[in-house]
Amino acid sequence: MDYGSLISGSFNYTKDALWGKWGRWILLVVLSLIQVFTLFLIPLYNGYIVRVLAGRRPAPDVDQWGRLFIDGWKWNIISLIYMIPVLLILAYFGGLAVLSAIGVQGATDPAAWAPAVAAALSGILLAVLVAILISFIALFAVVRFAHTGRFGEAFNFSAIFAHIGRIGWLNVFVALVVLTVVVAVVEFALILVPIIGVIILLLLMPAFIIFTYRYITLIYESAPAPA
Repeated sequence: MDYGSLISGSFNYTKDALWGKWGRWILLVVLSLIQVFTLFLIPLYNGYIVRVLAGRRPAPDVDQWGRLFIDGWKWNIISLIYMIPVLLILAYFGGLAVLSAIGVQGATDPAAWAPAVAAALSGILLAVLVAILISFIALFAVVRFAHTGRFGEAFNFSAIFAHIGRIGWLNVFVALVVLTVVVAVVEFALILVPIIGVIILLLLMPAFIIFTYRYITLIYESAPAPA
């Protein structure tokens, strides 16, 4: 996999999407803030990113607000469903920790609390590991939904696994690591600039997001998706 091409292709797409199109840029900043402050209850921003994930070229306009809202909520629901195993793990081990804590309530010996602490830490560690694996698969699920326009395709596990297999699990993993490092380095460099850096980071957030999801789309499109 040509990681340089992924980066340059995503950068050019992002530049074409935003540079000189200041109205679209500002609108996306506003939509991102609305989505965050409403706790994703108004996911118009996610609805726009679904269009990016669908592979639209050139970058899509911010229009058809009803469709943006519906697609944004479909993304929310897909993410929630994929996170159910993580929530169940946390609930199970959290319950064990609570029961252990009740059993030793009032005990002053630190060793008596060991089972409760162990249950809590084990649950958190396992949940993190499962969340990483599920997030890896959920990315392809959302892109498949965006490409096909069919909600159910986000749960077509045989097709999703087959597609990742065609690209190569290791190739996908390395590509995502490269993406994470590139974005993290740039964002960290901006954060180091007092006050102004945070403002610039906020204004550039649509660019980072479009770059990120265009990059993921190019990974997805690097091999034909199963029917």
